[in-house]
Amino acid sequence: MSQLTHINAAGEAHMVDVSAKTETVREARAEAFVTMLPQTLAMIVEGSHHKGDVFATARIAGIQAAKRTWELIPLCHPLLLSKVEVQLEAQPEHSRVRVESCCRLTGKTGVEMEALTAASVAALTIYDMCKAVQKDMVIGPVRLLAKSGGKSGDFRADDI
Repeated sequence: MSQLTHINAAGEAHMVDVSAKTETVREARAEAFVTMLPQTLAMIVEGSHHKGDVFATARIAGIQAAKRTWELIPLCHPLLLSKVEVQLEAQPEHSRVRVESCCRLTGKTGVEMEALTAASVAALTIYDMCKAVQKDMVIGPVRLLAKSGGKSGDFRADDI
């Protein structure tokens, strides 16, 4: 098993020094789900929500969140992201919304946390905008789908 990179020899949390790493193209994709009542999903899809376009607002929130991940997760590096994409898909057969995010950069550290943060905050935004009509929506699962680039190699979730 790999060692935890954010823990030093004394067992203290620290920010990893990436200065000696080689810059490579790195990409990560993540997903999150928001499950809700069929009528709540219909309201989103039909655009009849009194707060406006839920998907557009969630998309922008996810993009902003990816860019600010370093402010939210204490040991993350500030990154110069070259791409952040957030896609939202209504899945009426499951009465839910699927959020998928993709982050990319050329740099010395990965973008997994940025992708996960984008998907999570987009899902939270959907909840926030719809909580007046339904408070028992469920967020989750949230997971990393894939990552590429960097010393640790590529990763792809088994079921995709």
